[in-house]
Amino acid sequence: MPDATALEHADAMIEKAWGRPITELEKAATRHPVEDPLLRAAMHSRGYLTVVSNSVAVHQERLHALTRPGHVPAFYDLDRITESASALRTAHAESNTALQAIRHVVDARELALQTQNGPGTERVKAATARSTHAPRPVSLPAERPAPPTAAAPAASAANRR
Repeated sequence: MPDATALEHADAMIEKAWGRPITELEKAATRHPVEDPLLRAAMHSRGYLTVVSNSVAVHQERLHALTRPGHVPAFYDLDRITESASALRTAHAESNTALQAIRHVVDARELALQTQNGPGTERVKAATARSTHAPRPVSLPAERPAPPTAAAPAASAANRR
C-alpha cells in the first residue's frame, strides 16, 4: 500500500483483526453495554484519525497551492508556507500516533485471544475455582487473650553504670 493513507491502513488493520467490514464494526462499537472494549478503543482512535486525515489533506492542498509551479511567492506568502508546512508536519505526526495506537489495540486483542485459548488457561481457571472454594480461616474468639509478646532483652552490664 504505497499510496494508501493512514486511514486506509487503519481500516485494513481493523478489518483484518476483527474479520468484518468497517461499517459493521462501527455499528458494533457503538452498542451499549460494550461487548468488545478493544473494538471500541480502536474505533475511537479511528475517529480521531479521520479528523487528522482531513487536516492533513487541507494543509497539503494549501501548501501545494502556495508552492505551485510557475508561481513566485510574495513576501507575505513565506509565512503562510512556513505555517502550512509546520501544520502539515504536526498533522502527519498526530496521524502516525493514532495509527500506532490502533496497532497497539490490535496487538492487545491478538494477545488476549492467545492468552484466552492458551495452555495456561485451564490452570488459571482451576486455581481460581480452588481459591473461591477454599475454607476460610476461623478467627480467634473474643474471650481468648492475645498471645504474649516477646520479653525485652535485659540491659547489659556495661549500660548499667
